[in-house]
Amino acid sequence: MWSVINLAIVIVNYNVCELLRSCLSSVYSSQGEITFEVCVVDNNSEDDSLNMVREEFPQAKIIANRENVGYPTANNLGLELLGVTTANIEQRPRYCLLLNPDTEVPSNAFEFLVDYLDANPEVAIVGPRLMMLDGQLDLACRRAFPSPEVSAYRMLGLSRLFPSSPRFARYNMTFLPEDQIAEVDSVVGAFMMVRVEAVNQVGLMDERFWMYGEDLDWAKRMKDVGWKVVYNPDITVLHVKRASSRYSRRAQVEFYRAMLIFYYKHYSSSTSKPMHWLVLFGIAIKGRRSIIGDILAGPSILEAP
Repeated sequence: MWSVINLAIVIVNYNVCELLRSCLSSVYSSQGEITFEVCVVDNNSEDDSLNMVREEFPQAKIIANRENVGYPTANNLGLELLGVTTANIEQRPRYCLLLNPDTEVPSNAFEFLVDYLDANPEVAIVGPRLMMLDGQLDLACRRAFPSPEVSAYRMLGLSRLFPSSPRFARYNMTFLPEDQIAEVDSVVGAFMMVRVEAVNQVGLMDERFWMYGEDLDWAKRMKDVGWKVVYNPDITVLHVKRASSRYSRRAQVEFYRAMLIFYYKHYSSSTSKPMHWLVLFGIAIKGRRSIIGDILAGPSILEAP
């Protein structure tokens, strides 16, 4: 029989064995009364990741994919294995956590953020302050949705020129003090704690994304039905950033493809024709030849599995 847990943690791994070891060590060093289970979903790594997990963290569940199925599909597999979508509500965990293997969490992180969600039932998603190795804030940890207006300010460089402007700097919300708790549009999937009730209301992650954009899409779907998303800097998590994708040509292509999918899914129907063509032109310039086929496909990009 499934044992009821407070928190279901899914870690999607791809060729970052040493970082995964450090991440899992920090996870299993957590303190407090929170019960949790971990599922490592490996996307066909060529390093020693799977053997390391089996030998050093036998309490973790493992899904070993025979190919790199992408980030949202891998997360969905882990969420399903940990009972997030089980039909028996009483046997579902209360919360789930998407956690990147290139993170290290403080020992009080899980209990603190679970307590925060318990005390704020209107909040579906909470994310911590993410700090990179150089001590700088990972700007992706608090974001606005990339609407045509917000994206235009970013592509034109206005967000960099006016980082303190609530209008021009909405993409990464740099106008907010990094130590200020705030309701935001989205936090980043590197550490995204989510209320399972909200997951079952809107469904799992959209597998039409392969990498990038799926966390924004998930948050938007939840906000669209009335839930809140909160950035809570009272917890700070280390994030190496793009450890699995920094050398991947496909990851670079998928970044711009995700922009296109998100735009067509959430904004194209309400965007004026001049702005529509400006958005496509901007994505084409950034993505260059790698994204032209998807741009020409238009809305049919949403029909891809």
